[in-house]
Amino acid sequence: MLFGGFRRCLYSVQKFDSDSERSFAVILENDEDALKWFKPAKGDFQIYYSHDESYEPDFVVETKASKLLCEPKRASEMTDGKVLAKAHAAAVWCERATRHEKAHGGKPWTYLLIPHDQISEPMTLSGLEARYTYVARTR
Repeated sequence: MLFGGFRRCLYSVQKFDSDSERSFAVILENDEDALKWFKPAKGDFQIYYSHDESYEPDFVVETKASKLLCEPKRASEMTDGKVLAKAHAAAVWCERATRHEKAHGGKPWTYLLIPHDQISEPMTLSGLEARYTYVARTR
């Protein structure tokens, strides 16, 4: 199903793989700190979590103060090895992107790994960021 009517999305319509993704988009639409967002297509990002497997985050968001890669994920998968490998790779990508942005007057990047059952439409992006920022740890 395609959804439309967005004010902050870079595309006129979006497809969601779950109701938690749709709810997350509602949060982005309602939160005044969210300036713009989109769901990247395959190939928009080249974040490799293994030698030949790449990862696309579910959402990219720009706020007044930062840029975010956001991944709503089924709560039962939050400790899955593949999910954690992707999260680690995305967090490292964010660290590198932040260094580049800071050198050029840009905004920092952050990766959010959000359990699906913690997403509800009255939430704020800053509240989710405070609870679900994923930081790369040495592997």
